[in-house]
Amino acid sequence: MHFWTELSNKATFVAVVFTLKLPLSYAQSQSAIQPATEQARGISYIWWSMFWVAVVVFVAVMLLLAWGLWRGKSKKPTQLSYLASRNLVIVAGIAVPLVTVICLVGGSLMLGRSLSASPPDNALEVRITGWMWWWQIEYLDENSNTIATTANELHVPINRPIQIYLESGDVIHSFWVPQLHGKTDLIPGRTNSSWFEVDASGTFRGQCAEFCGLQHALMGFLVVSEPQAEFDVWFANQQAPAQPAENNGVLAGQRVFFEAGCHQCHTIRGTDAAGTAGPDLTHLASRQSIASVTRRNSRAHLGGWVADPNGIKPGAKMPMSQLDAKELSDLLDYLQSLH
Repeated sequence: MHFWTELSNKATFVAVVFTLKLPLSYAQSQSAIQPATEQARGISYIWWSMFWVAVVVFVAVMLLLAWGLWRGKSKKPTQLSYLASRNLVIVAGIAVPLVTVICLVGGSLMLGRSLSASPPDNALEVRITGWMWWWQIEYLDENSNTIATTANELHVPINRPIQIYLESGDVIHSFWVPQLHGKTDLIPGRTNSSWFEVDASGTFRGQCAEFCGLQHALMGFLVVSEPQAEFDVWFANQQAPAQPAENNGVLAGQRVFFEAGCHQCHTIRGTDAAGTAGPDLTHLASRQSIASVTRRNSRAHLGGWVADPNGIKPGAKMPMSQLDAKELSDLLDYLQSLH
C-alpha cells in the first residue's frame, strides 16, 4: 500500500506542476460535445448515438456473460433447444448488429451530406492559409480581393454564415474547431472550403489537426464570435492602416523595428514594412494572444517572444533578437501601440 500511495502522491504533484505550466493554448475548451453551430450539433448527435449504443452493447454483453457463468455453476444446467439457440444467434448475433450498423452508417452519411452543403448567398468569405506554424486570415470582398488581414484570430458575427477557403503555404495542415465544425485539411496547391454559422457569442479554440512538424501541437488559433455591431467595429479597425507613431517612445520603437530587420518578415500597413514571411502586425495589440495562441498578448509575454522565440516554441522560424534592454523596451512600446 505504501508504494501505491507514494506513486499516487508523485503523480498528483507532477500533474499539478504540469497544469501550472500549461500555455494559453490549453486554456479554452475544445469539446466536440459542446456545439455552437448546427454542423457541430450534428456531429455531437452522432457521437452521443454511438456512445449510448456502445454502452447498451457493453451492458448487454456483461449481463449475458454473468448469466452464462451463473448457469454454468448450477448443478443442473438447462440446455437451450436447437431452435432457441438458432434464434438467439440470428437475433442477437446478426439482426441486432446489422440494424445498429445500418442506422449508424445511415446517420453518418446524412450528416456528411449536410456538412458538405453549400453555404447561403450572404456568407462572409474568409481565406485562411496555414503556415509552419501559424494561421494567416484574410477577409475577402465580393470579388475575392483581400480587404483585411490578421493572424491566428478569426472574428465572425453571430447568426451569419461564414464561408472559409483553406489553403496551405508549405505542408499539409488541418483546420479544426471542435465546437464549430469537423476538421478540413489544407493541402498545398489546392483550395478546400467549409462553412459554419455560430449562434452564440464566445471564444472557441481551434487547432491544426494534421501533424505538420515540430510545433504542430502549438499551432492553435481562436475564433471569436460576437454580435454584428461589435464585429463591424472590429472589422472597420482591421481594414484601417496602423496609426502613425507620434510620441518619442513609440517613434524610437518604430526605428528599432526597421533597424532590427523586422520589416523584412512582417507587414505593418501604413508604413514601409511589407514582409510576408511572418504574420501581419498592423493591429497586433488588438489580439488576445501571440505565437499561435501559445501565450497571452501581454507586454511580458511579447517581450519574451521577441527576445527568444525558440525558448517558447522550439523550431520557430523567427530568429532570436540581438536587442539590448532599452531597444527591446522601445520596440515593445511600438508593438503595443498597434491597436
